[in-house]
Amino acid sequence: MERYPLIADHGLVGDLQTAALISDEGVVDWFAAPRFDSPGLFSALLDHDRGGWFSLSVDSPDVRTKQLYYPDTAILVTRFMSPDGVGELLDWMPPDRTGRPTDRHSIKRVVRCMRGTVRFTLECRPRFDFGRAQHELELDGRTACFRAPGMSAFLQSNIPLERDGAHDVRGSLTLGEGEQAGASFTVCGPDEAAPPLPDLEAVEGELWDTVDFWQNWVRTTRYRGRWPDMVHRSAITLKLLTYLPTGAPIAAATLGLPELVGGERNWDYRYTWIRDGSLSVRALLDLGFVEEAAAFTSWLTERVGERTGRPTAGTQPLQIMYRVDGDPWLPEETLDHFEGYRGSFPVRVGNAAVDQVQLDIYGEALYALAQGRGLDTQPTYRGWQALSSMLDWLAGAWDNRDEGIWETRGGPQDFTYSRVMSWVAFDRGLRLAEEFGRPAARDTWRGERDRIFEQIMTRGWSERRGALVQHFGGDVLDASLLLIPRVGLLNPTDPVWLSTLDAIDRDLVKDNLVYRYDPSASPDGLRGAEGTFSLCTFLYVDALARAGRVRRARFSFEKMLTYANHVGLFSEEIGPSGEQLGNFPQAFTHLSLIMAANTLDDALDRIAERPGNPGRPATR
Repeated sequence: MERYPLIADHGLVGDLQTAALISDEGVVDWFAAPRFDSPGLFSALLDHDRGGWFSLSVDSPDVRTKQLYYPDTAILVTRFMSPDGVGELLDWMPPDRTGRPTDRHSIKRVVRCMRGTVRFTLECRPRFDFGRAQHELELDGRTACFRAPGMSAFLQSNIPLERDGAHDVRGSLTLGEGEQAGASFTVCGPDEAAPPLPDLEAVEGELWDTVDFWQNWVRTTRYRGRWPDMVHRSAITLKLLTYLPTGAPIAAATLGLPELVGGERNWDYRYTWIRDGSLSVRALLDLGFVEEAAAFTSWLTERVGERTGRPTAGTQPLQIMYRVDGDPWLPEETLDHFEGYRGSFPVRVGNAAVDQVQLDIYGEALYALAQGRGLDTQPTYRGWQALSSMLDWLAGAWDNRDEGIWETRGGPQDFTYSRVMSWVAFDRGLRLAEEFGRPAARDTWRGERDRIFEQIMTRGWSERRGALVQHFGGDVLDASLLLIPRVGLLNPTDPVWLSTLDAIDRDLVKDNLVYRYDPSASPDGLRGAEGTFSLCTFLYVDALARAGRVRRARFSFEKMLTYANHVGLFSEEIGPSGEQLGNFPQAFTHLSLIMAANTLDDALDRIAERPGNPGRPATR
């Protein structure tokens, strides 16, 4: 298992249609093309022997590595320090500027010697369709052509290439101080010819063009708070995880990375969840990225409008997730020939949770569309018809059991969070109807909103726990309820909410890290435990700051930042020893970091402005 790097030992590069993970040893061990949700071409992170990789590293037994991003960009820099010299590897993907889907995508790699002499070694072992498709290799001078059914790939380099077996290539080159070399790996359609051979001057121009693209984009942010480096890195990560042709963000760049190493909680997150995307709208608008927020709300409006008229009984107006182009077809299969990351089997592709009923998504969808008011847009006639129809359907569906936000596979329940977000759906729907003067079943929506509120406060409350709990009739706590003060169901200093926050603090918070829930107390249909959920930790910070517990909120936030990896990225969870677990990097974590930073900045600014008491928290 030592063949597998830690999940956190990676940086992310991408071109806004797909992305690659590159380890701190210079290995591309995850890359799917031509889209995020396509089959893997380099999948060594899921199976070292069968998955394929592209390595460009220093050949020295005593080499040490450091990795960083070029400031405010998605250009990854890996430094190799050896007794003979210091080398540097720059990795990037030229960003899409057109917004049109394409099969052609390139990973650019430049190596250079900064001091002394450095010997670089290249190994390229693509494995098409998760290693299920055979390919042929043609090697012609500086170009290696890999052809498989439905796809071709070209490796071009001024590092001398030679065959490594029947299907792979390798090469090596020693550079002296000031010298550099490059390699470009390009995927495209099956019958396309090799791209023109790149020269170093042209590659250098592409590099600085990419630097300008990212730095100019970051400059448009309006964030002026205390954590610019982490907030900017999170914003860049969210953009890297967004499919530019449709504006749809994916949940994470990978599939199959485990929530518990060796366990079965291994899912495919390369799709667009209504929930994740909707929450990202608020984070993007907080930073001033209006164009990206508007793109997702347009994508979301299309999904809402796909089933016009009143949905038939038993038919949901929305799925919980889609492919990035809006395709609802996500069948789940298992890659039986892959051993999984460090033996974490099964490796699943697709996501069977797509068929689950999760009623909270309607609240998140309306939350996002209501945030869209900041975009100076209003719903079209047909768009409002679809939205109104969706709420009319929800009026007859919200009081049913569902599988809940965490997609548990232990059977439906009356989840409190699903009721909270159903309340949000009707509340925001009423606001939109009033603001834009649209026809709506206002009395029905208002009545359902009020019924939901009373039900949450009575059936969702546990006298024994002194808190709102995960589902009706139970005593299990759930960190998803930390969103209650943000969405406005309760005032952040309401005694009911403060009592719930205290209970969550006692049961789900360990060393300022937050578990989603306790699987042993609320069986979710899966074996094994999981780590703390990073989204929930940042929601906890947000809730603490809103409740006036600013000192605790800031300390929790600062401690959580120490769990970021060496280039500022987070996966889904944090394990017992502080290791990152789950798919990587995860959009949920980075958008909640942005939300928490903004809330905490506002709270600290209010304290600093108090006359005679600058900078001193008034509460714990």
